[in-house]
Amino acid sequence: MRGLKREEVAMLAGVSTEYYARLERGNLRGVSDSVLESLARTLQLDEAERTHLLDLARASAPSEVPAARRLRAEVRPSVERILAGMTGTPAYIRNARMDIVAANSLCFTLYTDILSPATLPLNLARFMFLDPRSQGFFVEWATLADDLAAALRTESGRSPHDRVLSNLIGDLATGSTEFSTRWARHNVRFHRSARKTLRNPLVGDIELTGDALELPGEGLTLIAYTAEPGSHAQEQLDFLTSWSATGKRPIEPAPANPHTAMTRPPEGDSRN
Repeated sequence: MRGLKREEVAMLAGVSTEYYARLERGNLRGVSDSVLESLARTLQLDEAERTHLLDLARASAPSEVPAARRLRAEVRPSVERILAGMTGTPAYIRNARMDIVAANSLCFTLYTDILSPATLPLNLARFMFLDPRSQGFFVEWATLADDLAAALRTESGRSPHDRVLSNLIGDLATGSTEFSTRWARHNVRFHRSARKTLRNPLVGDIELTGDALELPGEGLTLIAYTAEPGSHAQEQLDFLTSWSATGKRPIEPAPANPHTAMTRPPEGDSRN
């Protein structure tokens, strides 16, 4: 709860001021779940923040050193078939470290010149913070960068002994001031659904909703993009679907605005 003094938070949580000061310093060893839940209620933590607090407490337990979660780099053939069958929906599969490990053909078309079978696996965080193309592709770059840094902070609390994740965070922190600034905020967030505007060379700016669907027991998440029915974005998505299926340009939708006019590749050009 913002605005409360340390003494007030301690009183509302039912602990001493000295004990709460210790918790503030990050010493969570031996803290009971009931105290953590009381703190979460007092501080009005959201679901992601509460989960992060519990993850940090578990990681500090001396008798419970969690092993690094094994993150899959491959996708089961049956899941690959589901992905390929989503012909009108751009979709990809990533692990918790933000590695895109599989995508369908429409997603490759949506992410033209960025994502392709040859570039897999592609780490979204490295692309976001270390590849200058990302600021042209993600129209609301700053907002998405906030979300991605917060999602990585959440995962680091869940998997504190994951060396690959730690190395990734280290590379981002040393290679990107934008990332290190966001990392220092200690924000945490679940990535479940978000509206995104992406800049595609074929249709210009396209606004889609991305939903995250976890695959239980796989350590993987499927991200699927959809458009509002009857919207201009749906027309653009239909265009990309036809292009993805045939490699030829169908009747063009009108660009969203004069600044996002489509490029006009010659008829019969093959896809990238």
